[in-house]
Amino acid sequence: MACRFTELIIDCHDPASLAEFWAQVLGYTVSETSAEGGEHHYVELEGPTGSGPKLLLLRAPDTKTVKNRLHIDVNATDREQAEEVERIIGLGAKPVDIGQGEQSWVVLADPEGNEFCVLRGRVEPVS
Repeated sequence: MACRFTELIIDCHDPASLAEFWAQVLGYTVSETSAEGGEHHYVELEGPTGSGPKLLLLRAPDTKTVKNRLHIDVNATDREQAEEVERIIGLGAKPVDIGQGEQSWVVLADPEGNEFCVLRGRVEPVS
């Protein structure tokens, strides 16, 4: 028997704001939140059944200083890569150069600077 990949945790300064970004990128919804002193301590996002792991955006005091050692890759479901990149940039992502050179994927950073890649291929949407 093996483990299942069920959650991915992203440390951040503003869980509510970053959760809104990732919910729009992935089509996820908020499934749980925790507030302390009026501020969100964490926000959990969940996708449609079969869409992949939950995302847990967790408030952390430290600031990101180096390239992520683990990152998310995403594929568009209903448009070409360039159109998806433009959509995600419109949500608040920024193009970044981490030394990748010319590749078939596009490296972006979320509003708190966490790198992720938009791959060239399309995948079927989860219903």
